[in-house]
Amino acid sequence: MIQPQTYLNVADNSGARKIMCIRIIGASFQKYAHIGNVIIAVIKEAVPNAKIEESEVIRAVVIRTSKEFQRNDGTRIQTDENAAIIVDQKGNPKGTRVFGPVLHELRHWNFTKIISLAPEVL
Repeated sequence: MIQPQTYLNVADNSGARKIMCIRIIGASFQKYAHIGNVIIAVIKEAVPNAKIEESEVIRAVVIRTSKEFQRNDGTRIQTDENAAIIVDQKGNPKGTRVFGPVLHELRHWNFTKIISLAPEVL
């Protein structure tokens, strides 16, 4: 569960390292973002000389959370960190690589480009 003021690691090579969630997109009174939700975030830590700079407001898709995710068949998946991937307005990732596993449920939410870049799909 990601709420405003939550720090997330960036799991792609766009140049950002840490982001902080500002707002959850999708519902006006939604308190938490889960896997597959798009959030608005601000970059808190970035690599020097990258296209993306610190304090820049961006959109990101949550791909991993510390809170477990329950599938329809009853299995639960939990990771050690909160992670997101920076995307543009159309939902395409800004980076060219994705680090770490992603869930195959992202395919149902039309993030197929992220699935194709991922090294491991759970």
